[in-house]
Amino acid sequence: MTTYGARPESADSAFRSRVRMHSYESQTQWTWGAAVAISSALTRDLQQQSRARLLLSGGSTPAPVYAALSKAPLEWDRVDVALVDERWLLPDDPDSNSRLVRESLLQNNAAKARFENITRPGRSIEEAVNAANLHAQAPPGVVVLGMGEDGHTASLFPGMPNLDAALDSRAPYVPVDATGCAGAGKFLRRISLTPAGLAPAHTRLLLIRGEGKRKLLERVLDGDDAHEYPARIAFLTPGATLDIHWCP
Repeated sequence: MTTYGARPESADSAFRSRVRMHSYESQTQWTWGAAVAISSALTRDLQQQSRARLLLSGGSTPAPVYAALSKAPLEWDRVDVALVDERWLLPDDPDSNSRLVRESLLQNNAAKARFENITRPGRSIEEAVNAANLHAQAPPGVVVLGMGEDGHTASLFPGMPNLDAALDSRAPYVPVDATGCAGAGKFLRRISLTPAGLAPAHTRLLLIRGEGKRKLLERVLDGDDAHEYPARIAFLTPGATLDIHWCP
């Protein structure tokens, strides 16, 4: 189990060695560069196994990448798509991550992919978490993460009640309460991937845009306390190297 916040000797160099930075001159280059990276990882999985599993984050930042990815010539009927996190909303709600993924990715060639909603009508949040954890028994190959202005990732926010429990959980998904966390907006009840759920993935991508996020990224990479910036789980969690895709 990783202890988040315990700095080993030569931590900075060790952490930065687990990160690959991909910088682009334009959003168009960034969009297609990230889409090709995801498509290539899925292609390798499909060459080696019967199905590939992809976890996606919500938010406005990755939507263009998902739209580009939807055109990739993959055997999408062998790809399972699931969510990194979800607000406690029904799948058709305009603010749900499910709807964003359906409208941006599950089009064109990717319309054949198998998509897993976390929430459903009549399902309690506990039942939703249990269902997500059952699906997660098939470990993800590729996980696409984002980072908020407060340094959160998935639905793990700095200062969040029970953040310790989420970081240390052995379950891939947990329910979270983001009360008091400005970055969560009005959506306080959520379901989030944990470091345990991230760990099995062989490919991790962090998609960010803008100079503000680049400056925040430097602060994130300069420390190892996931309570300060939960986005640090992207490189602190043992396993794959983190590929960061950034454009101005």
